[in-house]
Amino acid sequence: MGVRGKWAVQGSVILLIGSLVALLAWKIAGDSSGRHVPSAIAQGEEPVAPSFELPLLNGEGTLSLASLRGQAVVINFWASWCGPCRDEAPVLEAAWERYHDDGLVVVGVDREDTEGDARAFIEEFALTYPNVRDAEDRLEIPYGINGFPETYFVDRRGRLVAHILGPVDELEDLEPGLTLALAP
Repeated sequence: MGVRGKWAVQGSVILLIGSLVALLAWKIAGDSSGRHVPSAIAQGEEPVAPSFELPLLNGEGTLSLASLRGQAVVINFWASWCGPCRDEAPVLEAAWERYHDDGLVVVGVDREDTEGDARAFIEEFALTYPNVRDAEDRLEIPYGINGFPETYFVDRRGRLVAHILGPVDELEDLEPGLTLALAP
């Protein structure tokens, strides 16, 4: 290969690398994945809650977020092996019992767990609110999940209005998000 051939190959490689860098920059700048959902909520934005339909753990069939439109929804991401998730399960059950008649639905979303362990968790804590299983972690990116537990509040219009990263210790911890979600 002559000098011209080497220059042509080097030029092609530089062009390819430049194109890849430009594509990466475009992807990052225009990224609409859920990694930005928590920060959008923190800045006062109210993004549309990413939809889902997942199999129920404590019931038959599936549950879709769309089927809950018009109701306020608390979505709690948990796993049976998560210590703080175990601590907050009774708090979420108390919120469900207290606000269900006001149009609140609490939905637990089990992730990174076996189905048997998830069902045992629900039974151990006598959870009566709907729990679904996200076995394939389909909601991790749309919701920007960072860990366990994590809780989102969806208003009656289907918009995310509050977010709690980490555990809730008492019902009062949920009150600010519940107030926003339950607003007419």
